[in-house]
Amino acid sequence: MLLNYDVSIIGGGIAGISCAYICSKLGLKTLLVEKESYLGGDITGSLVIPVMKTETKNLNTSFYKDLIELANKYGAQITYSDSNDGWFNPVILKFVFEDMLKKFNCDILFESEAQFIETKDKLIKKAHIMSKFLSLPIVSKYFVDATGNASFSKLAKCEFWNDTSQKQPPSLRFLISGVDLAKLASFLERVDSDTNVTTTYRIDNIVHLSTAFTWDKTKKWALAPYFEKALKENILQNSDLSYFQLFSVAAMPDTVALNCPRLRDFDYNDPLDYSNAIIDARKAIVRLHKFLVNYIEGFENSYISNIAPKIGDRETLRVKCKYDYTINDIIENTEFKNPALYSNYPVDIHSNKKDKSVLFKVCSYCLPVESLIVKNYENLFAIGKIAGCDFKSQAALRVQSSCMSMGEAVANYIYLNVN
Repeated sequence: MLLNYDVSIIGGGIAGISCAYICSKLGLKTLLVEKESYLGGDITGSLVIPVMKTETKNLNTSFYKDLIELANKYGAQITYSDSNDGWFNPVILKFVFEDMLKKFNCDILFESEAQFIETKDKLIKKAHIMSKFLSLPIVSKYFVDATGNASFSKLAKCEFWNDTSQKQPPSLRFLISGVDLAKLASFLERVDSDTNVTTTYRIDNIVHLSTAFTWDKTKKWALAPYFEKALKENILQNSDLSYFQLFSVAAMPDTVALNCPRLRDFDYNDPLDYSNAIIDARKAIVRLHKFLVNYIEGFENSYISNIAPKIGDRETLRVKCKYDYTINDIIENTEFKNPALYSNYPVDIHSNKKDKSVLFKVCSYCLPVESLIVKNYENLFAIGKIAGCDFKSQAALRVQSSCMSMGEAVANYIYLNVN
C-alpha cells in the first residue's frame, strides 16, 4: 500500500494542524501523521492554555480565526478582559481540530511515526510510517516536520543548532476541579490589586480569572506570604515556590489550569533521571493542591481532575534552515522579503534558579519563511518550536500563536510552489 500526497506533515501539534488545515483548504492532497491518538500536541496533551496574546499584524492568521469561530460554536472558547480570544477548553479542542481538518478532506494517521526516509538530490522522496497496524510508505512532494522534537529531521540527518548549553525546564501541567471560582475571585480581588499579575473577569455571570507567583524578586507578589507560610509548615518544598500560575478554563466553570510545576533539573543524557524528574513533578502536584486547599479560599472542596499526559517542553532541538534567525533580528526588527509571521511576544526564558528567568520585552519583529525551510533540503520544512532560530529568539517565537502562523506560512509557500 503506497500513499501519495502533495504535502505530508509529521506531528499533529498546533503548528502541524495549522499547516495541514491551510494546505487542505487550498486543495492540496494532505496527510497529517500524529504519534498520539488525538490532535493538539501541547495545547491538548500538555494542557498549555490559554494561547498567549501577541501582535500578529494579521499575517498568516486565518487558521487561528477559523479555530476561534468553530471553538466558540462548541462553547470551548472565550475572549478575556484583555481581548485575548485564545482562552480554550483543551478537551473539546481535540474534536474541534478533527472537524476542521476533515472539513477539507485532510487524511489523519493516529498512533503513527516515521521510521526511516529515502532521499535523493536534496529531496526527500519517500517516508516510511509505522502505524499501530503496519508500515506505510509515503510519497510526497513536500514534507513538514512539526514534531516538536525534530524527530523527522533527525531521520533526515539535518543539521541542528548548538549555540548554548542552557536548558529551559519543561513543565507538567494539571487541572483542579470542584473550585468555587466566585469565592476564589473574591479572595484574589481582596489580596492582590496588581492587575499585571492577577485578574478576574465575568462573562454571563461565569467567573474567569488568572494569577501567578514566583520566587523571583522581579516584583512584589501578593501570594508570597501564603507560599512562605506553607513552606514553614512543611506543606510545600522550596522548589515548589519557583513558579506558580493558574487560569480558569473555558466551558469548565469549576476548574482551573495550572502552569506548574516545572520539572527539576535533570541529566539530559540519563533517561532514568528524566523519568524520576517526572515522578517528582507529580509529587509536587499533590503538594501544590494541598497548599491550595489549606491556604487559598475557594479550593476547600476541590480535587485534582487531570494531570497532563504529555510533558510541556519549552525547547528541544532547533533545525538549521536557509536563514539563521537570531536574537539580533528581533532586537533590530530586521525586515524580510518573505515574512512568515509578526509578533511582539517577549523573550521568555525559564530557569529553575532563583532570579535567573528572563522576560525581555521587545518591539514588533518578524520571522522569514526561509527560517522554516530546512537548510540541506528543497522539500522539507521545520515549524513550531524546532524552527531555524537561536536559543534566545526561540524563547520568543515558541508561543502557540507564532507556531500557528509558521504552519500557515509554510502551507501558503507550498501552495505557490507545488506545481
